[in-house]
Amino acid sequence: SSFSRGMRIDLNGVTLLIISGTASIDENGVSVHIGDFPAQLKRTFENITGLLESEGATWKDVVKTCCYLRDIDRDYDVFNTLRTAFYKEQGLDPVPASIGIQAHLCRPELLIEIEAMAMFKTEKVAAGK
Repeated sequence: SSFSRGMRIDLNGVTLLIISGTASIDENGVSVHIGDFPAQLKRTFENITGLLESEGATWKDVVKTCCYLRDIDRDYDVFNTLRTAFYKEQGLDPVPASIGIQAHLCRPELLIEIEAMAMFKTEKVAAGK
């Protein structure tokens, strides 16, 4: 089965959630925080958090992220500092495996896009067995 911003795969008691590239976009699909890298990253994390929650997962279930930065030379230090603080806030230990790549994103005003993969035990899978 799938969900609107990625794919959900149920594998014998474990759910694999693949979240599509997510960015600083509001409920109406409009890019927000133009020109503000820290605010775009914060909104991106909030959007991913919402997608995880909608599927019964949290950041503790995220095993891998792919992070696409429009200008990695300019923004990586800020990205790494803010991501480290966010992961600490979420209580993540260990943190997800991650890759950071410079990329031309789908909209010129987007400075960061993140895709994520989460794995968690599927609820009530063994009920009645």
